[in-house]
Amino acid sequence: MSLPVGWILSASAFNLTPEVIRAEHAADDLALSLVERGIASAIEIELGQMWRGFPSPAPADAARFRDRLAAAGGRVSIVGVSIDEFDRGRRRTDAERRAFLEPQLRAAAAAGATGVRLPIGQAGALLDSLIPLLEELDLVLFEEAQGHETPAARPEAYARIAELDTPHVRLLLDISMLMPALPVTYLDRLERGGIPADLLRRLRDEWRDPATHEAVVGLLRSGDVPGPVHTLYMNLLVRFGRAQVSDLASVLPLVGATHLKFWDLDDSDDRLSDPLRDVGTALGATGFTGTLCSEWGGQEWLDDDPWEMTSRHLALAGALLSDRHPSAPLQRASTQ
Repeated sequence: MSLPVGWILSASAFNLTPEVIRAEHAADDLALSLVERGIASAIEIELGQMWRGFPSPAPADAARFRDRLAAAGGRVSIVGVSIDEFDRGRRRTDAERRAFLEPQLRAAAAAGATGVRLPIGQAGALLDSLIPLLEELDLVLFEEAQGHETPAARPEAYARIAELDTPHVRLLLDISMLMPALPVTYLDRLERGGIPADLLRRLRDEWRDPATHEAVVGLLRSGDVPGPVHTLYMNLLVRFGRAQVSDLASVLPLVGATHLKFWDLDDSDDRLSDPLRDVGTALGATGFTGTLCSEWGGQEWLDDDPWEMTSRHLALAGALLSDRHPSAPLQRASTQ
């Protein structure tokens, strides 16, 4: 079976961040490799990683990359952009925030992107004034919600997308909001880092229990989180969510793209498969069309090959979302 009509599997160049940092190859060459290796034909890129001159990269660089991708049979789906809220310690005005963002939008258009991505709520007061520019550039602004950013936690941000009621501002849903259990490799890393055994038991067996969240906060406030894993520990409060897909029912019609976030490929108790199945079923009921992008977050503590990790994850996602057995071959991303 194939994916539903209008569903496009894609891969994020963010997955290659360790290789970008290693700097043995140019960032645009690395992003292109996702297409050249046959992993995906639609890719997301992070503008801040790609070219010099950020936040005003040369449009010619973006256009050249678009042409190279097209020659390899690929295209850019979504571009990750950003707004630097401060300038040498001074908060930017809305006019300065727009001036920081606008050249990024133009670069994304030059790269042939369908849209750009910002954290949900970050555009804020700029949204209304950005819509004419988005229409001019034929771009969608995707507001990304992940981790703990459920509709209950950010009602005003979700409501704003609905109020605008325009195809040029849509929700990007990251399935890190829907984690039934924590990644096995992450828990192993915390254990090696010295996290107390009782809390580890809770994290392993009772992730969705509100009392587990209270225990996580309690250890942080005590100052007893071991230094070597302190940064990793913060994922429990920011990047790892515990919602059910039913908690998102009211906002699913706003979704225009999805991040199929994964951390490792250990599917114990279907902790990897269940969110994929759940979001696929839920989006299918809304008539969703758009990209479903493989985004690997586990590079923070793993040193696995990012191309292999992405390819294997897309194979699993493609199988589950098209109701095929997980061992079925990878369905390459297409424009369908």
